[in-house]
Amino acid sequence: MERDSHCIKQNLQTIPEDFRLSAYTYELPEDQIAQNPADKRGSSRLFVIDRKSGKNHSAMFADLGKFLPKNALLVVNNSKVLPARLYGQRPSGGKVEFLMLTPLPLIKPVDNGEWKSATVEGLMRMSKRVKVGTKAEFGDDLWIEVTKTAEFGRCEATINWRGELKDHFLKQGHLPLPPYIKREDTTADKDRYQTVYANDSQLGSVAAPTAGLHFTEEMREELSQSGIEWAEVTLYVGYGTFSPVRCDDIREHSMHKEFIELSEETAKKIAKAKAEGRPVIAVGTTSSRVLEGAFKEVGHIAPFKGWTDIFIYPGYKFNVVDHMITNFHLPESSLLMMISAFASKQRILDGYAEAIEQGFRVFSYGDSMLIL
Repeated sequence: MERDSHCIKQNLQTIPEDFRLSAYTYELPEDQIAQNPADKRGSSRLFVIDRKSGKNHSAMFADLGKFLPKNALLVVNNSKVLPARLYGQRPSGGKVEFLMLTPLPLIKPVDNGEWKSATVEGLMRMSKRVKVGTKAEFGDDLWIEVTKTAEFGRCEATINWRGELKDHFLKQGHLPLPPYIKREDTTADKDRYQTVYANDSQLGSVAAPTAGLHFTEEMREELSQSGIEWAEVTLYVGYGTFSPVRCDDIREHSMHKEFIELSEETAKKIAKAKAEGRPVIAVGTTSSRVLEGAFKEVGHIAPFKGWTDIFIYPGYKFNVVDHMITNFHLPESSLLMMISAFASKQRILDGYAEAIEQGFRVFSYGDSMLIL
């Protein structure tokens, strides 16, 4: 794998194992990488890791309520995935693919009369090397010009459009399914690659907060009836979610930034739960990142809106999250490192090996895990 240019080359044996990138790998049969969601939402499997007892359990996600502590507070990420991948062409006729990474609500347009423009970050792919000045057209009412280039295909660009920018993406954009899903997005993905609680006003993620894909409205109601409380946060999932760590010593990794929102209402619910000794359960690594990232910025549980670049790996002490619902993550990913910080690297890798042996499906459309 190509390494980041800032990574320092060093003797691997001098790096403590918990900080060694190569320690975050595991054996995975390719046919267990889920290419499609479960037949019905909520019909996926659930692998339970109990840190207190040291025992693991296999169940169905529909049985989640049986494992959750009484009166727990579930915190979910309500961001909605934007069909952020556009296919267009250069003025010469060559094909171009552009994936917009800037969350839609954060784009600040400049009005140029009939046209509007804004600076955005993205990934551009075409047959030739992307250079400053590269232009691409996406129909008659949208075009892009690259203004800066960076590593691994990232670029800064000026996007120019007529009408409403959101409408252009909703009309011609494609859902940016992760690269390990070896197919094009379909009509079915428009429903299944969104959580049932995704908020239209929080449209802008380039990936789904996948731990939440398993929930159905019926399940939400059942959990509520059993005394489980619900709260929402927002994190606009960025491409860095899929980007592997590229430094041999993970402590050198430059973590990607993501925009988060922790409302006053949710902060009050969390503070109340903590004061009453009720556990806070983060649904997904993205929700965990909001809660721990906001705590890092403010120093206590309080509302926060802004960017976080928090990188959670072994040695980190969690301040807010007591338990976590999550999917199975890619080898050498920052997400695998986060849950290794939460439950210890060895316990997680042993759990992964057991779940894979039992045929659990992994990654975005795969099965679920509950870490108690």
